[in-house]
Amino acid sequence: MGSELAGVLVGFARTLRNAGVQATGERVEAMVAAMDALDVTRPEDAYWAGRLTLCGEPDDLPVYDAAFAAYFGGRAPARPPAPVPAKRRGVALFGRDDPDGHGAGPGDDDLAVAASTAEVLRHRDLGVLSAGERDEVRRLVALLAPATAARPGRRHRPSCGGAVDPPRTVRRMLRQLGEPAQLARRTRRDKPRRLVLLLDVSGSMAPYADSLLRFAHAAVRRRPALTEAFTLGTRLTRVTRALRHRDPDGALRAAGEAIPDWHGGTRLADSLKAFLDRWGQRGTARGAVVVLFSDGWERGDPALLAAQMARLSRLAHRVVWVNPHRGKPGYEPLVAGMAAALPHLDDFVAGHSLAALEELVRVIARS
Repeated sequence: MGSELAGVLVGFARTLRNAGVQATGERVEAMVAAMDALDVTRPEDAYWAGRLTLCGEPDDLPVYDAAFAAYFGGRAPARPPAPVPAKRRGVALFGRDDPDGHGAGPGDDDLAVAASTAEVLRHRDLGVLSAGERDEVRRLVALLAPATAARPGRRHRPSCGGAVDPPRTVRRMLRQLGEPAQLARRTRRDKPRRLVLLLDVSGSMAPYADSLLRFAHAAVRRRPALTEAFTLGTRLTRVTRALRHRDPDGALRAAGEAIPDWHGGTRLADSLKAFLDRWGQRGTARGAVVVLFSDGWERGDPALLAAQMARLSRLAHRVVWVNPHRGKPGYEPLVAGMAAALPHLDDFVAGHSLAALEELVRVIARS
């Protein structure tokens, strides 16, 4: 199998992993082997080769269908393909002629171009995309599944190992009239952390606001009860309820109607103080993973922003700052607001491309 097709398949598997499907290395190898045995110039064969090897449970199937449609630019086939004759083993790659001299079908080049385009778009700056490219990226962003790692909770559950559970052990002894019984053991239940997203919607963030709000929509849809989303500008606005809409476009329309300072000025310190006073101090930010999306431009006093960031860092489990300019060559955090916030951050990552957002998913999931 050529390097071009291998890169396409690895990119598709990466998209599935970011969407929550356990597309492990072994499954990817099985998909590659299936591709070698089928006519991979046909979209139907490519679809079923991936579906039968990369999906491990029924819940993976709708996610796989959506990922295939977004990545390869087409709808999923309704039924399995007909058996392929043995003479077609080891045929050409996507869109190439096979060794027997048979040309690719009329839709094969479209499949290859769509897959290659999706891989290229992963590294394109979100602020300079064309209208068509934005539509492709929107479909891929909707597949992201941001979620925090679990933490040990206060409650316990029975376990074969772990610490001794005195109450259960005593109850066992009482049932046997006080005779020594087998020690009961317990371990702490895992409890997911809350995820809080703070998105700067000022004028300087306008090229990236749409993609970042769609990222927030994917996070809210993944865990509605454990994810909160707010916008920062000249004031603080809670958009969690608006982003709970199932349709991404409908969610963004509802969020746009709720945000009064869209593409306005920037008062990060005041907005962050309003969040901490009304929401964060009361429990929303306590022990949570807080992610701020901003370029760091601040009209007010940077010292005030530093003071609010210090408050936030004391409350939150981790503070992640996502700056779209972070991934650009030669960037340095010289803006006053960004320089004031840096000492209080646990992670400072880029957010200018789909690949950067995929990396952000992994940063959020880090324990």
